[in-house]
Parts: sequence; C-alpha cells; structure tokens
Amino acid sequence: MRRRVAWAAGLGCYVLAVIAGMYVLADDVGLAVQVPLWVVHGALLFLGIRKFGARESSSYAALFIVVVSSMAVAVAGIARDDLTLQQRGETVVATVVGERLDPADGRKSRDSYYTLEHEDGTRVPGPEMRTTSDLYDVGQTVTVIADPEADLRPQTPGQADATGEVLGAAGFALAAVGSVVWMAWRGAATERETGEAAGRARLRREQEERLREALRAYPADRRGYIKVSSGEYPDLTHGRAARIAWEEGLRAEAAGNRGVWRFGETVIEEVPHR
Repeated sequence: MRRRVAWAAGLGCYVLAVIAGMYVLADDVGLAVQVPLWVVHGALLFLGIRKFGARESSSYAALFIVVVSSMAVAVAGIARDDLTLQQRGETVVATVVGERLDPADGRKSRDSYYTLEHEDGTRVPGPEMRTTSDLYDVGQTVTVIADPEADLRPQTPGQADATGEVLGAAGFALAAVGSVVWMAWRGAATERETGEAAGRARLRREQEERLREALRAYPADRRGYIKVSSGEYPDLTHGRAARIAWEEGLRAEAAGNRGVWRFGETVIEEVPHR
C-alpha cells in the first residue's frame, strides 16, 4: 500500500511539473514542438497509470489528464498576460477614435476592436483593445490599463482581472492530479477484490476436497444415503455438490432433504449437477 501511495504521489508531482514546464515553454516554442511533447507525456502517463492495476482504461485516463493539463496551461497563459498587465500597466483615460469588427465567418461571433488615444492625441500603446461584443462608440471615453512596453492589448480593469483564469487553471490542474489519485484508488480496490476472490476460490477448493473425502469415508444409512451437513460447505451450491458426487460415482437427492445433503447410488429425484 505504501508503494502505491508513493507512486501516486510521484506521478501527481510529475503531472504538476509537466504543467509548469509547458507553461514556461508556451511562449518560446510553437505547436510543432508542444504537440509531440504532449504525446510523449501521454505515453509516459499511460505506462505510469498501468502500474496501479485498475480495471478502468489507463489510455483513457492518460488522455483525460493530457487534455485537462493542456487546458490548464492555456488558461494559465491567459492569466499571465492579465497579471503582467496589472503589474506593469498604467491606468489611463482614453478616447475611442476607431472601431472595427472581425470579418464575417458564418455564425461565428465577431469580436470588436477599438483604437484608443490619450487626451493629448497620442495613441495608447499596444495592439487595439478587443472585446467580444460591441461595447463602445467612436468618441466615447473609457478607462483602461495600458502596457507601456506596447506588447499587450489595453484592457479595462474588469477585463484585466485574472481571478477567473487563475481559478480555472488551478481547477484543470486539480482535475489532472485528481485523475491520478482516482486511478490509484481504483487500482487498490481492484487488488483488494482480486485478493478476496482468490480467497473465496481457495475456500471453495478446500470445501470441495473435504466433501470428496466425506463421500468416500462416510457410511451409508439403511436407505443407502450418505448424509453430510450442508452448513459445513457454505461456499458450495447444491448443484456443485451434485457434480462432485457424480464424479465419485454417486447421485445427489433433491427430495426430502432437511438441512443435509443426501447422496446415493440411486435417488428418487436427482439434483442436476454442473
């Protein structure tokens, strides 16, 4: 059990380390590098999860962990831009001097883009401000946080709040680690169930052997029946006992039994054996 817990803890730490590493690499490498890295991560997860021995599919669990981990990285990337803007940005009052929409693309929603200027007529640094709906008109003033280095889009204080993204990224990371824990728990349950099944099978074999010995050793009564107490063989069905008796050259009586099993060479009504 300790080894299973240690392995689950190590695999969970590995999942978190991969999320952190991919978060750091996200801005430096493209999808051509990220996708193979995620594939390798999934393969290693599959091998690690298989060690738990759960009945549930290790491949599906590994795929789920990779998906939610990549979502955690993506959401954390959004939060990083918002946090960076909050840290180094400057709050300014700007005027909307230009507005445009995304080109029409079927039923896909169209984002709005706004060109902003300071009160002195200089342009607010950075790309155009973007919103998911048409919120402002040309000539309207708006308070935004602008990036002095002109790398990030200006955003309103409400847009730059990264609380939701941080919670979302944490939630996806927790789901990834939780999947590892769940597979470890299912593996422990499977191991326990397997052990219990093996124990029952051993008891059944022992009771079968005892019944064989009883059929060979017990004397028959005056009616030709060998009687054994069914309570001594709780893991055997009457049908299984009949099969053992048949293998010993006897038949199991189905009629007139009162807490006992009766076996003889001839019976009134034979118990079907299997």
